[in-house]
Amino acid sequence: MEARVVPADLDSVPEVDALLERLGLGTFDRDTLEAAPGRNDVWKGRTRSGRHIFAKRLTGSGAGPAERLNRMLAFEEFGDRIPQDVLARPELLGSDAEACVVAFTCVEEAESGARMMVDEAFDDELAYATGRAVARVHVTDAHGVELETVPPVLPSPKLLRGISDEMFQEFSFGQMTVWGLLQGDKALQEGLEKLLESEKGAVKVPSHCDLRLDQILVSNGTLHITDWEEFRLADAARDIGSFAGEWLYRAVLDIVTDRGDSSFVDFDLTHEVIVERGAAKLGRLRPRVESFWRGYREVRPSADSSLPVRATAFAGWHALDRLIASSQRSTRVSGIERAAAGVGRAALLAPERFAATLGLGGVA
Repeated sequence: MEARVVPADLDSVPEVDALLERLGLGTFDRDTLEAAPGRNDVWKGRTRSGRHIFAKRLTGSGAGPAERLNRMLAFEEFGDRIPQDVLARPELLGSDAEACVVAFTCVEEAESGARMMVDEAFDDELAYATGRAVARVHVTDAHGVELETVPPVLPSPKLLRGISDEMFQEFSFGQMTVWGLLQGDKALQEGLEKLLESEKGAVKVPSHCDLRLDQILVSNGTLHITDWEEFRLADAARDIGSFAGEWLYRAVLDIVTDRGDSSFVDFDLTHEVIVERGAAKLGRLRPRVESFWRGYREVRPSADSSLPVRATAFAGWHALDRLIASSQRSTRVSGIERAAAGVGRAALLAPERFAATLGLGGVA
């Protein structure tokens, strides 16, 4: 059962209701409010006028929130060029640039891709449709839309060499443990530098740059992709790798479950068992990645031949990034999370060997 997240106190953020009032929607009915975990303050509920609204206040230090808002608004302009039957998105109702607050229409009866993955309802057909939608973003002409061109902050070899005092002061014990592991890994640092160097020569296309399954919503059979805060011109391998990395990470987490097993018995988590069960679990989930990749190539058949290799390396980074994210909410790193990080590291350091295994065959 998922824990309920208590929404931030709306009375302490009057800009949210003020925006809703200006839009003619009425203020939020406090009794209907829900929230979701994440880096921003989020409210979902009914307004006094009866509208079902999703509001978000972008949080963070310095210019970060304003920059993320600008990228979101750039996508709204860009997204009008993509048919809704290919890629739907929640309707943007309005924004407050000074307060970094946005309001969207809620996607009714929506189920997240992350929930569908856990419930084993995210099938090949949906993966195929997601691949086509992502490819359509990558091939759509962005001429006339002002898009950011600076790559996302992560992955960063610089952070693997040292973090700022400000970051250290905010870290949980779990985060300190994870960053200690990563910073002591010289081969990983060199692998990231190699990946980012290869990325420099890649064609830059409009990209989500933070694609996760919890940002995929399905409502009445319609696919939505949300949270375009990192939208920019970037290497397509980032989005492809993120999708593949979600399934890679899930496969390793499933090592200690009976998902997909005809029978299940207790076992010792030895290296041999991790390798054997990990290979079996990945083999069971690989069709999702293969279907995504097939849909992607049908829309964008002319992608460069090195794209699947870079995407595999980014999939490896995605597994590491998931470990970093989970460490924010914990005081320790479990053995299976370490195993997931180890698999991600292997994919990042030797993507040529792992591309086909992951489901990213050569470009046709």
